[in-house]
Amino acid sequence: MPRTIAPEDLDLSALIHPGEAIAWGQASGEPLTLTRALMAQRHDLGGVRAFVGVSWHDTLDPAHADAIDFMAYCGTGRTRLLHKAGALDILPVHYSQFEHYLSPRIDVLFLHLAPGRAPGSYSFSMACEYLWPLVKSARLVIAEVNTKAPATPGLVEIDAGDIDVIVPTARDLPTPPNAPVTETHRAIAGIIAGLVPDGATLQVGLGAIPAAILDALSGHRHLGVHTGLYVDGFTDLIDRGVIDNSRKGLDQGTSVAGLITGTEPTLRLCHETDLITLAPTSHTHALGNLAQLNAFTSINSAIEVDLTGQINSELAGSAYVGAVGGGPDFARGAALSPGGLPITALPAARTGRDGSLVSSIVPTLGGPVSISRADAGIIVTEFGCADLRGRTVSERRAAMLAIAHPDLRDQLAAAG
Repeated sequence: MPRTIAPEDLDLSALIHPGEAIAWGQASGEPLTLTRALMAQRHDLGGVRAFVGVSWHDTLDPAHADAIDFMAYCGTGRTRLLHKAGALDILPVHYSQFEHYLSPRIDVLFLHLAPGRAPGSYSFSMACEYLWPLVKSARLVIAEVNTKAPATPGLVEIDAGDIDVIVPTARDLPTPPNAPVTETHRAIAGIIAGLVPDGATLQVGLGAIPAAILDALSGHRHLGVHTGLYVDGFTDLIDRGVIDNSRKGLDQGTSVAGLITGTEPTLRLCHETDLITLAPTSHTHALGNLAQLNAFTSINSAIEVDLTGQINSELAGSAYVGAVGGGPDFARGAALSPGGLPITALPAARTGRDGSLVSSIVPTLGGPVSISRADAGIIVTEFGCADLRGRTVSERRAAMLAIAHPDLRDQLAAAG
C-alpha cells in the first residue's frame, strides 16, 4: 500500500536519487503540488533531469535549470521560455513512440489523480496518454490525489498497488489560456467545416484555429471524438447535440482522449457522465485504431508548408514553438480511415517584424520536415484548400500557389 505524506511534509530528497529522471503530466494534468515542491527543493536533490510537455505554470522557469536538466517534445506554453534560454533539449519523435523512448529513461513519475468513483479507486482525471506505461516502468510513482479533480472514466485503471506515495490535496484546476480567434481563423474554419461530413470522427490540436473550427461545426450532426487533446469546444458541441459519438466505428458512445483541458462545463462532464473517456497514447494514436474510425478527420496546424506539401510544425526561425507530436500519426490514420480527411490549417501569411507580409507557403522550409509530403493531405488557408493526395509535384505546386496570399503569389511562384 502507498504511503501518505502531507504536502507540507514532502521531502523529495528522501525519495529521489541524484541523477534520476522525472516525468509528469502536462497542461491540466500537471501535479502542481509536486512540481512546485520539486522546483523549491531542486538544490537538495543533487541534480536531476525532467521530461516535460505543455505547461502554463511557473514551474517551467529558466532559473530552475540551475539544478534541473529539462527535456521536452514541444515548445508550447512556458516550455518555449526554456528553449529560448537555451535550457531545453528537444525529443523530436512521434507521439505514438513516446512509450518506447520514455519508459527506459524515466525513473520517477509524478501523477495528478482524482479519487475514483468507486471507494478506494483512482482516476487519471485529466491526463492518461503517455503516463500510463510509465506507471509500470518507473522506479517510483508519487501521486497528488486531488479531491477537486474530476473522476473521469478511463480505458485503463490505476490502483493503490501502482502508487508508492500519495500526497492528498484539494485545489482548483487551472483554466486553460484562450488564444484570440481572428477573422482569418474563422475564414479557415468555414472552409474546413464545408469539408467535414456528418458522422465524421474528429481530432484537433491546441489553439485558436481548432477553437474556430469546432465553433463552425455547430450545424453538423452525429460527430464523434477520438483525439489526443480534448478541449472545451467539444463540450459545446456535445451540449448542442452535434457530437453523439454514434457513428465512430470504435468506442462508440463516448469521446476518447489522452489529455483533457477545459473549464467548469468540461470538468462537470468528466465527473458526472461517461461521455468522455481517458485513454493511453497506445490507444489514441494507434494506426490500427485510427483506421477503424469513420471518416476520421485530423485537423492540425503548422508554421509553414512548402510548395510540395512538406510541413514544418516545429520551428519558427530559431524558436522552437511547436512539436512533431501526433501530427504524423493522425495524418496517416486519417489516410487509412474510410472517408478520412488529413487536414493541416494555417493562415496564408503573417506580419513580419518590419510590418511586411511573410508567406506561410514557402518554396523551401525554414525548419525541419515534421510531416513529409507523402503524408500531407489537405492544406487549408483562408484562401481555399489544396488537396494534395495523389497529386504530382507540379500539380501540388499549382494547388499550393492558389491558396497562398494573393499579394505574395507572384513572388512565391518566381522563387519556387
